[in-house]
Amino acid sequence: MYHILVCDDEEKIRGIIKKYAVFEGYEVSEAGNGMEAIALCRENSYDLIIMDVMMPELDGFSACREIRKNSATPIIMLSARGEEYDRIHGFELGIDDYVVKPFSPKELMMRAAAIIKRSGGDGNDQFTFEGLTVDFTARLVYVDGRRTEMSPKEYDLFFYMVKNHGIALTRERLIHDVWGYDFYGDDRTLDTHIKLLRKSLGPYSRCIITLRGVGYRFETVSEEGAR
Repeated sequence: MYHILVCDDEEKIRGIIKKYAVFEGYEVSEAGNGMEAIALCRENSYDLIIMDVMMPELDGFSACREIRKNSATPIIMLSARGEEYDRIHGFELGIDDYVVKPFSPKELMMRAAAIIKRSGGDGNDQFTFEGLTVDFTARLVYVDGRRTEMSPKEYDLFFYMVKNHGIALTRERLIHDVWGYDFYGDDRTLDTHIKLLRKSLGPYSRCIITLRGVGYRFETVSEEGAR
């Protein structure tokens, strides 16, 4: 049985999430603030953390930053704010998904299931292009010999694009195959991750080609060819 930690200062919201999660077969633990969530994560292992941003004592972003020091447990962030800055900040901290309140509990559970079941890579293979090296099995990316840190979802998105290099990938296909659920509403989540991914790749950001009106394509473009 998968174990989920739900952290929100509003008992009613924790109760709603727990009700749906238990119905889906999950074991659920609760925390009322960031400090409590950190303490629980030090004592227990979870398959997923659902964390609110605005909480007393310690906000969700700070709690996530502290948890990430010792744990790679997937995190879904909940927030009443949907600004791009907040989403980018969360993804830079290593969260896996960002859900804006009010939300559909059913959709939240679909996202949770997709993240928990996400594959950690398939095959003992690597991809190399000039100074870019991708190790799918170890989930590592090196840019000119230096290891590049990415969020879990950045890795998922980048690995998917590299494995399908040279293929035009529509926005719909990327969202469905990488996020693993039927996407509803705002598709800026994909654009935010592409922006972060390009930042992480440095000079090799040129390999992510924007296909206007369609989506994106990963292509091995040399530096001279990009000029």
